[in-house]
Amino acid sequence: MKLWSNSFADGAPIPGEFAFCVMHPTQRVALSANRNPHLAWSDLPAGARSLALVCHDPDVPSRGDDVNQEGRRVSASLPRVDFFHWVLVDLPPAPAEIAAGEFSNAVTPHGKAGPAAPRGARQGINDYTGWFAGDESMQGDYHGYDGPCPPWNDEIRHRYVFTLYALDIAHCPIEGRFTGQQVRDAIGGHVLAQASVSGIYTLNPDVRLE
Repeated sequence: MKLWSNSFADGAPIPGEFAFCVMHPTQRVALSANRNPHLAWSDLPAGARSLALVCHDPDVPSRGDDVNQEGRRVSASLPRVDFFHWVLVDLPPAPAEIAAGEFSNAVTPHGKAGPAAPRGARQGINDYTGWFAGDESMQGDYHGYDGPCPPWNDEIRHRYVFTLYALDIAHCPIEGRFTGQQVRDAIGGHVLAQASVSGIYTLNPDVRLE
């Protein structure tokens, strides 16, 4: 089973159009186009009845004390945790690609609607739901894809891992409002094969991506 993207090469920087935020010369960051990247797959195993897609950032600071604070930095030595950016289930195996911008094409304050999604698929909530919980102008349930927006003062670049799972079931056994970890748990025992592609991103001008 293979997974790739025409939007970025595996292990290479993710272009800003696929991010939630980009660098800004005077205000640190600005909202970006927030388009989902192109993804394509091949060599699915026999018996694959549906696909699940999870995008996560494994490099999110485990503590937020220093995040986006002037005069402070998020240390590279700080333990890191997962942050889910996209949770998609019940995706038909064909057609064998997702077009750039097909599932997300802008930042949507208060989050995109869900769980219903194109192609009869369903989308879970991503972790911007918790991140914006205390912000009246942005709070809400963030379904579907919302791209990279790592702390602008983080000492490390962040990785964004897109993992596609081929499942032996047509309907993921999860209902209502669901998260990335709940999908990981629900598909246990139903995964015939999986493949991943990853990109890197930073909002810190002092961090190199090469």
